[in-house]
Amino acid sequence: MAEESEHTAAPATGESLLDKIADKLHGHGHDSSSSSDSDSDTKESSSIKDTSSIKDKVFRLFGREKPVHSVLGGGKPADVLLWRNKKISASVLAVATAVWIFFELLEYHLLTLVGHILILLLAVLFLWSNAHTFIHKAPPRIPVVHLSEEPFLQFASALTIELNRGFAALHAIGSGRDLKTFLIVIVSTWILSIVGSWVNFLTLFYIVFVLLHTVPVIYDKYEDKIDPLAEKGLIEFKKQYAVFDEKVLSKIPKGPLKGKLA
Repeated sequence: MAEESEHTAAPATGESLLDKIADKLHGHGHDSSSSSDSDSDTKESSSIKDTSSIKDKVFRLFGREKPVHSVLGGGKPADVLLWRNKKISASVLAVATAVWIFFELLEYHLLTLVGHILILLLAVLFLWSNAHTFIHKAPPRIPVVHLSEEPFLQFASALTIELNRGFAALHAIGSGRDLKTFLIVIVSTWILSIVGSWVNFLTLFYIVFVLLHTVPVIYDKYEDKIDPLAEKGLIEFKKQYAVFDEKVLSKIPKGPLKGKLA
């Protein structure tokens, strides 16, 4: 009987050892599979990050990183330029068009218009003030107009700051530090002078005003199609500029302040 019990205990212990080994192997396999799953997850997350970084590096016109609404300054002016409120935008454009037609096509002068408006207002107020006794109505209460100095001082301060920035920019351009910027400004001024010989200031202002109310909204709507075309154009421009720089600009002597400032 003792021998039989020993024989039965031996296989039981053997089976228990086999079960432990199997459990360990199963646990190791589970750990390896979980580690492989975690590796795959990390690879997928890294690939997602890479694709998102690639999307973030999409070329945008003028190197902008903000939406068009933020680039235009945000707020109500940007809403008007992007036609977020179509009634207000259409009204502003209609008023500008009416002013341009009134002064340009009908050839009405500003001083004449101001004079006629003042004559009409003063005549109506005078007649109303003196005719109340005949029509038995109370005389009109004409408010006293008093302008505050603060808005004008703020406007003058802001204008002074911008003028100083403009003078500093002109000084930097004319000193010969950046030949590329100098040529761009010269060509832009030359083009502006040619356009100015074709149209007067009011027509030019109206054209710019209309462009401000049409180009941003078109770009905001079709920016995904415009940006690739702009990128191709910019690459081609850089190639042509590199050739022009190598053949022409590199042979032009730099300004006298170049060495001193460096």
